[in-house]
Amino acid sequence: MTRFHETPAPGLEQAYEGSLLHAEESAYQKIDVYEHPTFGRMLVLDGLVQTTTRDEFCYHEMLVHVPMIACAEPRRVLIIGGGDGGTLRRVLEHPTVTDAVMVEIDERVTAVSRRHLPSIAGDAFDDPRATVLFDDGAAYVRNGTEPFDAIVVDSSDPVGPGVVLFSEEFYAQCRARLNPGGTLSAQIGSPLYFPDEIAMALGNAAKAFPQVEPYLGAVPTYPGTLWGYMVAGERLDLDADTAAKRAAERGLQPRYWTPEIQAGAFAVPAFLGAVAAGSPVFPPVPLPEA
Repeated sequence: MTRFHETPAPGLEQAYEGSLLHAEESAYQKIDVYEHPTFGRMLVLDGLVQTTTRDEFCYHEMLVHVPMIACAEPRRVLIIGGGDGGTLRRVLEHPTVTDAVMVEIDERVTAVSRRHLPSIAGDAFDDPRATVLFDDGAAYVRNGTEPFDAIVVDSSDPVGPGVVLFSEEFYAQCRARLNPGGTLSAQIGSPLYFPDEIAMALGNAAKAFPQVEPYLGAVPTYPGTLWGYMVAGERLDLDADTAAKRAAERGLQPRYWTPEIQAGAFAVPAFLGAVAAGSPVFPPVPLPEA
């Protein structure tokens, strides 16, 4: 058994023990796959857990179904990142989709995932509606002209090259690629441990879209479990009744998402509003006088 850990905040360690099945250095990052006694196969990039075969549905369903249900009839969908294929799989569960384009920068992430974690993508990579490109997602958005009904950003944290996927310029370019009524969704990190990341994402998206809404879900293997997302558009249909109707019409059979969660995920804690405004999550507590 090999022990590895993440350090999401000072003085905090989230540790795992598992059997190392695969390890390599791609042109972009270190890629490891572990067999974990609780979470099954784990995909770890640069030492950070990205997904597991046990709880991936918690993340992928909230990232995909929330914005897709907010679209009346999503037909063409663009995925930025998502090399493990879980996002592509959930997009293709919507029968209205005729074309799903996935742009992943690191071909090795997809190759490793298809070999060692095939249950995450299922048959998505072989679906005739899917087009998989190994390229720079930000450049694809910037340089292309074909419109989409939904754009799903399944990216890593805003470190190094990933910073551009959280920028005002990128969000504006995404809006230019969306059809009227289209949506943009993205993961924006832990509201407890990465408040600056969330404030940056929401603030920059609000400069490009008339409506930007943060929402929350639970992902057991992510730091803090509570995980942040956002959806942006011109006018978003987020109520439970609309969600239930569209989910029934599309025959969705999710394991995490429900119409009630569609609406309830936007009832966020008060502190998240403070995070969006740039206030600290844990303000200093005055010490008692001696």
